[in-house]
Order: sequence, then C-alpha cells, then structure tokens
Amino acid sequence: MYIYDSVQKKKVLFEPIVKNQVKMYVCGPTVYDDAHLGHARSSIAFDLLRRVLVGLGYKVTFVKNFTDIDDKIIKKMRESGKSLEEITNFYIDRYKDEMHKLGIKDADIEPKATQTIDEIIKFTQDLLDKNIAYRLSDGIYFDTTKDEKYLSLSHMQIDTDSLQSRVCPMNQKKNLKDFALWKFSKEGEPTYSADFGDGRPGWHIECSCMIKKHIANSDTPFQIDIHGGGMDLLFPHHENEAAQTRCQSGQELAKYWMHNGFVTINGEKMSKSLGNSFFLKDALKKYDGEILRFYLLSTHYRANFNFSEEDLLISKKRLDKIYRLKKRIYGSKTSAVNKNFKTEFMSALSDDLNISKALAVVEDMVSASNEKLDLEPKNKSQKYEINANIEFLDSILGIGYKNPYEYFQLGITDEQKEKIKNLIEKRDEAKKQKNYEKADSIRDELSSMKIQLMDSANGTQWEKIDEQ
Repeated sequence: MYIYDSVQKKKVLFEPIVKNQVKMYVCGPTVYDDAHLGHARSSIAFDLLRRVLVGLGYKVTFVKNFTDIDDKIIKKMRESGKSLEEITNFYIDRYKDEMHKLGIKDADIEPKATQTIDEIIKFTQDLLDKNIAYRLSDGIYFDTTKDEKYLSLSHMQIDTDSLQSRVCPMNQKKNLKDFALWKFSKEGEPTYSADFGDGRPGWHIECSCMIKKHIANSDTPFQIDIHGGGMDLLFPHHENEAAQTRCQSGQELAKYWMHNGFVTINGEKMSKSLGNSFFLKDALKKYDGEILRFYLLSTHYRANFNFSEEDLLISKKRLDKIYRLKKRIYGSKTSAVNKNFKTEFMSALSDDLNISKALAVVEDMVSASNEKLDLEPKNKSQKYEINANIEFLDSILGIGYKNPYEYFQLGITDEQKEKIKNLIEKRDEAKKQKNYEKADSIRDELSSMKIQLMDSANGTQWEKIDEQ
C-alpha cells in the first residue's frame, strides 16, 4: 500500500514497524461544543484508512482521543455554570452518536486527557530534568531550540513579527516558538497536583502522553506507525507533539503522518464567525448519515472539500444506483466476492485511498451486474455474487448495508407512510374494479406528495422522489 506522508511530502510505500501490524493514532475532538462537518470529514477519512488496512490483512490498533481539558472547555464552564465532567461527557456522547450515524466505527482505544494526568506530569518532569523545559510564572514551557529537528514535520516558515504581535508583553518565553507543557492554577479552573506546581496540562502534551501510555513501541525508532488528523493540526499541534516526544524519549513519534483537507461551505472556509460552521447535527436532521458519509467520502481525503447541497444530491444518485441493484437481488444468499472486482477495487484504495478510481470500479461493477441480471434474471449464483460484492463494499466503504426498500423511503414519517399505504390499497382496489380513472387520480395524488409507484409481480412498491 502507498500513502502520502506529510513529512516527506510524497506518496511512499507503507511499511509498518512490526510486520502485519499497524498502530494508528488520530487526534479526536475537543469536547466543548457540537461536532461540525470538519470533524465528520476527518473521522470518515481515517475510518476508511482503518477499514482498508484491515481489508488488506493488517492487524490494526486504532486510538482516537478526546481532549477534555482545555481553555475552551474552561470558558464553557464559566458561561454555563456546569462542571467539566458534565460538559465533556455530554459532548462525547453526542459526538459518538453522530459518528455512529455516519457509519464510523469506535476506535479500539478512546482515551481522555484527564485520564492521562499522571503520565503528563511525569513527561513534563522528564523534560525539566533534561533542561529541555523551563519554568515561568504562568507555567512550564518547552524550549524549541533544544530540538534540532523542530519544524521538520510541517516545514513551516515562522514569521517572528507575526508571532511577536500575538505574544503578551508580560510573557517571558525564551523563544517566541516555545509552548506551554503545563499551565499553573488559576482561580476557578480545574487543577491537578504536581511537584513543579499545581495546574493543568497544555494541549500538545496530551496526545504525546496518550500515545506513550496506550500504544507506543518502546524499543523502535518510531513509537507508532501512523499519526493522523486534519490539515489544520499540522502546525503547531503535530509539530509540537513530534518535538516534545523526540526530546523526551529519543524516538520519533510516528513513522508516517497523514492529514485530511479542509472543508468549505459553498466556497467559504468553515467559521463560526461567518455563521457557516454547519453543525453535523443540523446536516443529520436533513440527510441520512449514510448519504452524508458517501458524499464526504467521495472526494479524496487530502483534497479540500466544498460542501454544497447541490453536489450532495448528485452524489446521492450514485449511491441510489447501488441500492437499485441491491433491490434487484435483495433476499438472495451470499457467495464469494468477484475476484476481479475485489482486486481492482482494493488496488485503487491501496494507492493512497484513491477513492475516485475505487468508485469508478464500483460503478463498472454495478453496470455489469445490471446487464447480467437483464440477460439472466433467474441466475441464482449470479445474484449471490452480486450480493457478496455489495456486502464487501459495506465492509470497506461503510455503505450499502440498508434494506433497499427502506433506503428509498428515507425522510418519510410513520404517519406519512400509513397514508401512502392506505392510498396504495385504495388504488389497488380501484384497479380491481377497473376504475382506472380513480386509480390514476390516486397515483397523481401520490406523485404530488413526491411519491413514485412501481408495480411489480410482488405488489406495488413505492419510493420517495428527491427534490431538485
């Protein structure tokens, strides 16, 4: 498999530290607010990577954290009067529920920063003992000049004038690039006891310590195989993670670094100040999670993604084709996946998750399958193989798992379904009585409700017509 390494800035052959095993860590959310489309995009990208690696035969240990102590969470505490645990547990539960609706599997390990305090204190003390960290009046800071490889991850060119303008005049940092490992106690803030001063952790050190605690290889040049996250985390978060780990352990944090692109809304970068952050909960009210997943999945993970409802409906039509095929063979048994289809599909995804090529392979499979069913509609072995192909798609892409009849009825309430059922029964009765005028009138009424009827040997089926 080939993946794009952000450090080398090119696609490279993926070679795990330990043969056939992959240790992967992805930065999760800071849980002070609802998840937005950026969170969904990143989660889907690395869920796909994990599924592909498993599909290729690797044993994957996947860790995704929750940052549950942070300036924004403390601000939320002050504004709401709620405890840290009340806020963070609420948003963790909501985040996981929304991710499940997108078909995203839970990570194998889901640590919280507040569960890693002992490790963070020890890590900070190690850096103090090595004279790589130093004490100021407001906390413990990492001395970036002690890391000869600093900025080798992001290749960032630091504008010191810009940095200077953001630094408080009272701050006595040795270097403008230095960052807080530990912040000393302030009134009303969560506080943890440490010999070098009570306080709470900085952001960057949390991920380094969660990796070290849960999955780090202690006797190899690299602690883990893959570290992932959004492109917005490349600097300073991932750069600082890498620097402090390198200096504390003598190891590189990750052998490969992978980053997904930004999300824009109708061409504008997502921003709460612009009012277009598009919370995931709002998108899920309007669209089924699988439809959102397929849409967000359909653009290469490294590319910037422009969310528009017009494009989403176009994407849905591609998913519809898979479900129309599934409807033709629904209820069939399952045999083996078509070898040529599986090989071409996995070959595409093995090229740095080339989703465009992989979906082209899927469309060819769907088209060829429909042609075969047209020629031999009663060929059971053919239906079994098609069913296996669709189940395989579910295992890798996380799509195609629904009852196809229910899929085409998404967005219809139970009350509306009951009305549709009654109208169809009245239409069937009118047809029996050869009252075709009444039957046509009922069809027209259903059509005005955006309901399309399909008469078949198994009775009248219906589906919702997408609004354009």
